[in-house]
Amino acid sequence: MVLPTEVVAPERIEVRDGHRLAVRRRGDGGVPLLLIHGFPCTSRIWSHNIVPLAEAGFDVVAADLRGYGDSDFAPDDFYDLNAFNTDLTALFDKLGWDRAVIAGHDLGAMIAVDMANRHPDRVDRLVILDDSMPDLAETFAAAGIPPSRPKPAVYDYQRLQGGHADALVADLGTPEQRRRYIGEFYGHRMWCPPDAFDEDDLAFLTEPYGDADRLRASFADYEVVMGTRPLSAPEMLDRPVQQRALVLIGADQVTIGDHAEQRCALAFPAAVGPFWVKGAGHFMPWERPSTVNRAIHAFCGDLLATATTRPGPHT
Repeated sequence: MVLPTEVVAPERIEVRDGHRLAVRRRGDGGVPLLLIHGFPCTSRIWSHNIVPLAEAGFDVVAADLRGYGDSDFAPDDFYDLNAFNTDLTALFDKLGWDRAVIAGHDLGAMIAVDMANRHPDRVDRLVILDDSMPDLAETFAAAGIPPSRPKPAVYDYQRLQGGHADALVADLGTPEQRRRYIGEFYGHRMWCPPDAFDEDDLAFLTEPYGDADRLRASFADYEVVMGTRPLSAPEMLDRPVQQRALVLIGADQVTIGDHAEQRCALAFPAAVGPFWVKGAGHFMPWERPSTVNRAIHAFCGDLLATATTRPGPHT
């Protein structure tokens, strides 16, 4: 993949006293669209999406989550879904957004699901770019869907990052070691096809993780998953998402859970999809950006059409 000709530079916005998020923005005045990254990414993963989606009529904001990229670290040491969404809904207020379309990937998809349930009046619709969904274990079981099978050879990093984060960071003692560790998720861990990222891609995407504190902050979500870090509030993942949703899943990855179609039908009752994107792995915004951009454009065509007929700065 060639780096985009225009990489949108981040600006830092104070979402509350002394706490700032870094955001990459284009299209002020368009239909609000928030892009939320996951692990092992930052807002850089959306570099092939921001400008094309802005040109399509969206007000596109790709934010670095607290602790990631160029954003401030958590002022309260919380890195859970509620904490992320406290920042992001405060960002909405700073941007003058009442509600937005939310596109999420990996951890960002779970943040989007939580936001849809925690702040339903702020979420117009969702775009989920993997098989993330609410945790409806009893509902799935009642429908005859068996639990997903663990894959220990693939997910050994979860045990290390969630239970031994400080020791792991200590073992990765140089910026080069830390960036190489993050680069493994784009490579031999099989999250995507082996030729999806070249050396320039990896240099760009892994750069923020050369900092030990940034790497350590990114492990906090795995501590939440493993139960070794407290929550600021309970997660809102125990109910279906009622908003309209578009679900795209890259076919060429090993992170896909079992029975994704059946789970999706129960977790997103108003969903379009899931659609399987061939030739893409876990990182669709980078691997298949044109597909992602066209899908979001089509899914939100009614919003874009309404916006272009409404008086405002974008007409």
